[in-house]
Amino acid sequence: MSPDLHSPAPDFTLPDQDGTMHTLGSYKGQWVLLYFYPKDDTPGCTKEACGFRDLQKEFAAKNARIFGISTNSVKSHRKFADTYALPFTLLADEQKEVVQAYNVWKPKKFMGREYLGTLRTSFLINPEGTIVKIYENVSPEEHPREVLQDIQAHS
Repeated sequence: MSPDLHSPAPDFTLPDQDGTMHTLGSYKGQWVLLYFYPKDDTPGCTKEACGFRDLQKEFAAKNARIFGISTNSVKSHRKFADTYALPFTLLADEQKEVVQAYNVWKPKKFMGREYLGTLRTSFLINPEGTIVKIYENVSPEEHPREVLQDIQAHS
């Protein structure tokens, strides 16, 4: 069961690329984007991350925090952040608890093979902690600008 639009975002605590723990509930009062992505340093995930990186000043001006979440390790996230100079937080969900809580851990197919993986899905959370938009099957290139426009529309 995934969280619903206009419902409170499920709270969680995860480590970032430096091992520092972050709890979603501590970011109330700010816009928060949780963007779930399949894997560090892959073509689509890199395009999406670099898009958020390039718009970081605009997100900060809107009092918006960006959190990229994948099942990769803290060490993998550190390398990914360093390689592409990512100025936002990457959270490591190695136990797959948060991807399951947000219902983005699903069967996928690649080259005829079925496996479980993270769907590229994002959740925009308003300063009160409520989910105001769910983005499914996002386009890595267009998604960062789309989210920024939605924050501007809701502000």
